[in-house]
Amino acid sequence: MTNNEVLQIFRETGALLEGHFVLRSGLHSRQFFQCALALQQMPVVEKLGGALAKKVEKFQTTTVIAPAIGGLVIGQEVARQRRARFIFPEKEDGKLVLRRGFKIEKGEKILVVEDVVTKGGRVQETIDIVHANGGYVVGVAAIVDRSNGTVKFGVPFVSLLSLQVEAFEPDKLPPDLKAIPAMKPGSK
Repeated sequence: MTNNEVLQIFRETGALLEGHFVLRSGLHSRQFFQCALALQQMPVVEKLGGALAKKVEKFQTTTVIAPAIGGLVIGQEVARQRRARFIFPEKEDGKLVLRRGFKIEKGEKILVVEDVVTKGGRVQETIDIVHANGGYVVGVAAIVDRSNGTVKFGVPFVSLLSLQVEAFEPDKLPPDLKAIPAMKPGSK
């Protein structure tokens, strides 16, 4: 699947938003990828999940883990297509933790899947959880990498779409963004 094909899916589903957005990372941007809008359609989930599963087929993995809430749908689909177990950490007191009886075995080979990566904070938290529980992270996969190639996780990182998307610190906004009220369409 090419960058243009992925972008077309986001445009057709209304999941590529334009305006002034505050990202989970705290950065501001003119674009926002609301993956939930694209992933509400099961044929889209299957198509994107299949393309991502194909990109990570070289990673030997028994389990897929995806940070809640953004990575849940795509993570589960990648796990389904890879015939792997699926688990997820979720927020508790503002921090990601494993709950619901999920366990990671010592040495278990785990793939981390996320919807969108900007600074990689949720992915890194998830990697830390895997390591703290004795697991081994074989790689990271995302639908969209908007980190401008700057995020490094210490393991292979693949995405379906990699973009050079401008993101700004709150105190360094360009005039056009200062003139538009900021929206926070993602999860807090």
